[in-house]
Amino acid sequence: MIGRDDIRRLALALPEADEADHHGIPSFRVAGEKIFCTVHLEQPRLMVKLEPEDQRNLADAHPGVVEPVPGYWGRKGSTFVWFERADEALVATLLGMAWGNVAPARLRAKLSETPSR
Repeated sequence: MIGRDDIRRLALALPEADEADHHGIPSFRVAGEKIFCTVHLEQPRLMVKLEPEDQRNLADAHPGVVEPVPGYWGRKGSTFVWFERADEALVATLLGMAWGNVAPARLRAKLSETPSR
């Protein structure tokens, strides 16, 4: 089982990732700007920003773990991950994908340089 501290460790291991408050919950941003993940405090879920096609494929592959956020933001790729039902490898993969979706081009090459998690 993975917890919030594990999510924080994995998110902050990504190049130029940092943590900031977002309406009372932790968010992880690339270079202090774009959010790639938020972690809910009242429920064991996080939100990652995926491409809509990736979101559909991952929700199909991981029912009950990965699901679109309801409504407008979900159609744009915002995706809930019930992290207590996920393993660390899946969460690390999803964080990396979300980071890559919002990171500036100059940083994307650094993802392959990040040590294995």
